[in-house]
Amino acid sequence: MPEPDPEEKIDATFRNGSLTAAGIILGFSLSFIGRWVSNPKDWSAIDIAPMVLLTVGIALQVKVFADLLARDSLIAEKYDRARRLFLIGLVIVAIGMGIALLNDILGLGSMQMLG
Repeated sequence: MPEPDPEEKIDATFRNGSLTAAGIILGFSLSFIGRWVSNPKDWSAIDIAPMVLLTVGIALQVKVFADLLARDSLIAEKYDRARRLFLIGLVIVAIGMGIALLNDILGLGSMQMLG
């Protein structure tokens, strides 16, 4: 993919759509982790791995959300960087959720997702 011109800008409407999508996904991620950690059961050591992944992924999503709110996010280079970081954060959250779900299915973790 060719590198964008340092002065190239994206349309604000395009950025606003990305900001909306990032906000919705961030809200889902925060809702998931909030519901998961509010489970009254005790934590076990196996619950640490998904929690770390969820926390790191959500932190990246929050950073990207803040970056997209900045005025200079209309610069194509900064927008592309934010988009890549958001996708990385999304993948990390998905892996964390997958591990938590697998722990739940196999009965390894005490933090249940399914019930």
